[in-house]
Amino acid sequence: MTVTRGLIIAEPWIDHILEGRKDWEMRSRPTSVRGWFGLIRKGSGTVVGLARLVECGKALNQAEMLASSDRHRIPEVMIRRGEVAKWVVPWKLADIIPLDRPVPYEHNAGAVTWVTLSPNVSRQLATYLAQEPPTAEIQPAPPARVVDHVAALSPTPDTAANPARRKAPDRAPMPPLPEGHRRVLGRSVLSGGNIRNNHMKLASLMHAFPRDVIGGSNKTEAAPRNLEIDWGGPEPVMTDIDGTKSIFRARGWVRRFFAASDAHEDDTVVFTETAPYRISVRLEPGKPTM
Repeated sequence: MTVTRGLIIAEPWIDHILEGRKDWEMRSRPTSVRGWFGLIRKGSGTVVGLARLVECGKALNQAEMLASSDRHRIPEVMIRRGEVAKWVVPWKLADIIPLDRPVPYEHNAGAVTWVTLSPNVSRQLATYLAQEPPTAEIQPAPPARVVDHVAALSPTPDTAANPARRKAPDRAPMPPLPEGHRRVLGRSVLSGGNIRNNHMKLASLMHAFPRDVIGGSNKTEAAPRNLEIDWGGPEPVMTDIDGTKSIFRARGWVRRFFAASDAHEDDTVVFTETAPYRISVRLEPGKPTM
């Protein structure tokens, strides 16, 4: 699979996309482009992510813009003042992949929206896609966790096909496990891209999580149940896991956790189960640099 073009996106919108808060990129006109493309941070000279453009919607009026702010993240005050009156056509994205390391590219003279990527850059981006699960409309079922409480709560086949319809309220919190019964689920070594983009790669420990906390690529495909994560802040966080990217769907808390822990590249995040559907995260410093 090749990626031959990149889309230039300014801050803060590029960060909203990379952090999973925004899946509509608002533009002034429709596009016929579909498929994978690179996410280019304006002015950086680098591709910082990948996404699929799956649909181009109709131009929105002001009421529709206000009603869909959770998709495009444009503040209400900007909409009401008419500051974005031109930018009302939603380019709808899916399968957003932040890159661990930005890929430099050569900017075409005069390019202001789409950039044609060189074969070398396309090859580098293709390596990221090769690591990702297939992007079929129905994602393959994530692996089951072999513990009793998962078997009792696993979705049935007909509900698994449509995660949006099987979303249920979170259950009452489970009592904590006795100290001796708590177990480390796994570890994840941080890259610079993890820290810049506020996520932790969970691919190596996906098997350790309950199957019903693993959802699809966007909020409409959220898992039927959340994990409660104690990250050391004043309140725990409730989130499911994006099974297509192997990351926590909610990422605002990850930024706060990295800041509070003074996280650096090569540090290790340790995940410990403290109760069913409840985990704690802590940081182990990496090797000191000389």
